[in-house]
Amino acid sequence: MEGLFEIKGSELWWRGDGEILRLRAWGKDGIRVQATPLVSFPQAPGALLDEPAGAHAEVKEGAKEASLSNGRIQAVISVEGQLRFYNTRAGTLLLGEHEPYFNKPPARFWRFDHGDLARLVMRFEPNPGERFYGLGQHQHGKLEQRGCVIELEQRNTEVCIPLLLSSRGYGFLWNNPGIGQVELGENATRWIAEGTRILDYYIFVGDDSAELLERYADATGHAPVLPEWALGFWQCKLRYRTQDELLDVAREYQRRGIPLAVIVTDYFHWSQMGDWDFEASAWPDPEGMIRELETMGTKLMVSIWPTVNPNNRDFERMQRDQMLVRTDRGVQAQMFLFDTTPPGRTAISYYDATNPAARVCMGKNPQELLQTRCARVLVGCRRT
Repeated sequence: MEGLFEIKGSELWWRGDGEILRLRAWGKDGIRVQATPLVSFPQAPGALLDEPAGAHAEVKEGAKEASLSNGRIQAVISVEGQLRFYNTRAGTLLLGEHEPYFNKPPARFWRFDHGDLARLVMRFEPNPGERFYGLGQHQHGKLEQRGCVIELEQRNTEVCIPLLLSSRGYGFLWNNPGIGQVELGENATRWIAEGTRILDYYIFVGDDSAELLERYADATGHAPVLPEWALGFWQCKLRYRTQDELLDVAREYQRRGIPLAVIVTDYFHWSQMGDWDFEASAWPDPEGMIRELETMGTKLMVSIWPTVNPNNRDFERMQRDQMLVRTDRGVQAQMFLFDTTPPGRTAISYYDATNPAARVCMGKNPQELLQTRCARVLVGCRRT
């Protein structure tokens, strides 16, 4: 089915087959692509900042296709809605959707499951010999990601950053918040969002990986400069069970004359998940521990988990005030974990990081927090 092109200022729009597609120049040598099957574009959170500087859009419209160029990248869309991206300097194809065929699903396939939420499958044609890198931290041990299926979901030791760098000289950021996966097959590349109202991705060109990462940082935000003390050696293990055990390690570093910038205490230092304080019998004097570490030039980092035990004194209040992540159906729990009080396996919930009230040290009132014996530790770890 043929669609209609529309030029809106520096933007290129296409409408057809129950879908709206919008192309915009985004920063230097980049293009942002958005599409929706709804009647207008919904608001959705994402990783991209406001439009970065450096964009120079050139939009052209013909009878059978239209294009948007921005520096070294060009997007061409056919009247049927097929998208292709080119490196304008080299004249090479970077990435392209498959052509519409009667026996193939659309390259952008929407299937509504829950109201206006759809399962989205985005398909691109493969490029022979293309290599893929990035996508975060994963345990499969592979540097090159071609042939992998990667969950777009955060798990313990599996960190999803949906940024793909290609050996063909482009970067691709999947800017769709939500659970899904990417399948980097030999016969196709598929990006999947299990529930969304909008397709949103950012594709950009660079001469090398360093330049691609510069483009990515410009579009998503530059990290603040670390303080000097954080650039030293960090000591962590799984795990320090007591205050004495942690201090003995720090004292040994000092005895050997080895500078220690940070020492980390991990899980089960708490009295119960959701307390975010130290268990008194194993950690009797957190403030005194911090003072001694500071005399050695060492900072304490506390690993704070987002978990709340249903037996915790704050659970009912957090549940009532919508500070906990909700389940779609069934029991209000996200995972079974072992906790300390009561000891054993417990069905726990996560605090809701999208709720500003829950982000105040994970449900704690700041004044209440300052009165606790671990105040200096937790205040130092609070998000800014």
